[in-house]
Amino acid sequence: MCGIVCAFDLKQKSETLRPQILEMSKKIRHRGPDWSGIYADEKALLAHERLSIVDPVSGKQPLFSEDKKLILAANGEIYNHRELRKQFEGKYNFQTQSDCEVILALYKEKGTSFIDEMNGIFGFALYDAETEEYFVARDHMGIIPLYMGWDANGTFYVASELKALEGVCTKIELFPPGHYLSSKDDELRRWYSRDWMEYDAVKDNDTSIKELHDALEAAVHRQLMSDVPYGVLLSGGLDSSVTSAIAKKYAEKRIETDDTTEAWWPQLHSFSVGLKGSPDLAAAQKVADHIGTVHHEIQFTIQEGLDAIRDVIYNLETYDITTIRASTPMYLMARVIKSMGVKMVLSG
Repeated sequence: MCGIVCAFDLKQKSETLRPQILEMSKKIRHRGPDWSGIYADEKALLAHERLSIVDPVSGKQPLFSEDKKLILAANGEIYNHRELRKQFEGKYNFQTQSDCEVILALYKEKGTSFIDEMNGIFGFALYDAETEEYFVARDHMGIIPLYMGWDANGTFYVASELKALEGVCTKIELFPPGHYLSSKDDELRRWYSRDWMEYDAVKDNDTSIKELHDALEAAVHRQLMSDVPYGVLLSGGLDSSVTSAIAKKYAEKRIETDDTTEAWWPQLHSFSVGLKGSPDLAAAQKVADHIGTVHHEIQFTIQEGLDAIRDVIYNLETYDITTIRASTPMYLMARVIKSMGVKMVLSG
C-alpha cells in the first residue's frame, strides 16, 4: 500500500503548487511511511508515499526511465513483472528491481495499449516530460483506490485517497475501475472488459475441480512476492483457511527465484482477532495448529473497538455501517501486526 498525489494541466506556476502537493501528500503518508518522493517541472507534479514491499533499497518513487523522460508514480503490485521484464532484454535498461518499473518499459514500447498484459493491482500516473502528456490508469476491479479532481483554476489532480483532494478540489470523482485516462484525447476509456456476466458466453464452459485448485494455488503463490516479512490473516473460515494453507506450502522458498532458494523468513506467521471467547479465535487456532503456522491471537474489548471507530472512519473514508463494523477489528489487528515488523499480509 503506497500513496500518490499528482497534478497535471497546471494553471498555476509549478513552484507555487509544489508546497501544496507536498501538504496533500502528507495527508496520506500513513499509506507509505518508508519514503517520500516528488517530481516537479513546469507542467506536472508527481508525489509518492512509499510502503516498500519489493526492492526496498532502490525502488523508491517516482520512478524514472533511463533517459529521465518518463516519470511514474504508482501504487500497487505487478505480480507478473518478472515475466514481463523478459520481453525487454536488450531493449530496455531497468534502473531498479521494482515490480512497477515494468510499467515504464511497457508504455515506452506500446503506448497506452499494454495494461491488459499486467497481472496485478494498481493505480498509477505516468508523465512524459518530452511530450508533456500524462497517462492515468486503475486496475480491473478497483482493488487499489484512486480519485480525481479539479481545482477552481482547472488544474487536474489524481490521488489515492479523498482526503488528499479535500480542500483543494472543487470537483472530486472516483476514478473508475478498469479504466485509463490519456491526455492525448482527455477521455476515460475502459481497458478491462470480460463477458463473464453474459450467460450465453459461459453456458457451455466445462467445470474442473483440478483447474479451480490449480488457479487458486497459482493466485496465492504469485501474491507472496515480497522482499519484506509477510504473514496471513486467519479467521478459521473456509477462505482464509485455504489461502493460509497454500501460503504455508510455499513460505519456505522465495518465489522471486522460482522457489529455488530459501526464504528470508521461512516461518509463516498467522494472525486472528476477536473478542474474548470468540468462536473465530478457537477455529483459527485449530487451523493454525493443523497447517503449522506461528499463530498470534489478538483479543480486543468492545470499548477498544469503540475508541478506534473515528480512526477507522478517517482511514476508510466511508460511513457504511457494514464496512466499519468489519474493519474495526481489522484496524486493531493491523496495528499489532505492524508493531511486530510484518509489512504485508495475505487476506482470505
